Amino acid sequence: MTETSLASFFENWELFQTSTLAGTLAGALLGWLGVYVVLRRMIFLSAALSQTAGLGVALSFYGRIHFGLSGLAAEPTLGAAATTLVTTFLLAGGRGRTRGVRRDALLGLAWLLGAAGTLAIGTRIVQEVQDIQSILFGSAVAVLDDDFDRVVTMAAALGVLHLWWRRGFLAAAFDPEGARVRGLPVWLLDVVLLCTMALAISLCTRVLGALPVFAFSVLPALAAISLVRTVNGALVLAAVAGALSGFGGYLLAYRFELPVGASQTLLAALLVGVASVGGRVLARVRGG
Repeated sequence: MTETSLASFFENWELFQTSTLAGTLAGALLGWLGVYVVLRRMIFLSAALSQTAGLGVALSFYGRIHFGLSGLAAEPTLGAAATTLVTTFLLAGGRGRTRGVRRDALLGLAWLLGAAGTLAIGTRIVQEVQDIQSILFGSAVAVLDDDFDRVVTMAAALGVLHLWWRRGFLAAAFDPEGARVRGLPVWLLDVVLLCTMALAISLCTRVLGALPVFAFSVLPALAAISLVRTVNGALVLAAVAGALSGFGGYLLAYRFELPVGASQTLLAALLVGVASVGGRVLARVRGG
């Protein structure tokens, strides 16, 4: 296996800056959102939305090639956003005792349709097969400037929204009955929260690929929850762990010539292992 010096990475920082910072921002944003995903036991939400985002991108390519669509109608980013938002509204529906079962069933259906649909359509758009592979497995090696600008804009907008509505999101997500007593619009907060997840996952999947997006939206949160006791602390720590996974994973990929998405995922998994050990040590210290 060929290894490359990290010194040369920073010497040529201009070549890697856009891609590295895109992964860092995506990791931080998805790490924050992942706390909601993990604590609400909807870990496969991000997997399902990543797959449906991939389907949306594939459909955009298909429409461009076979139906001559152009402009916004053939924009892959909008295609990804459309399919994830449709999935989100389906997940937000349902009431009563069967809601959990309904949501699990819809998550499974969304994941299967997204994965199968993307692969099936991929056979009809041979010209874009490399893009389909990038959607499924990650392609943060060369992020376009326009895509980077979209990631920055989305991260800033969703970051402000989540800081502004943080208390409402936390109440609706983890204490809905208490939130209703206080007069908070629980359903609206839940829908907005899910929509922010859908938008983040759809764009990041388009830019980075489904594999690292799924990792960023689950693993940093698991690491954070292992170390801290409060949800607010977990949100901050998960964002930091996600950013570290995005940036450090790119460095590992460059150093050992590995796929970027896989390196980011493996680093995030390593952080979970370290945090799990650290959490046990802290628990013994506190208990002793």
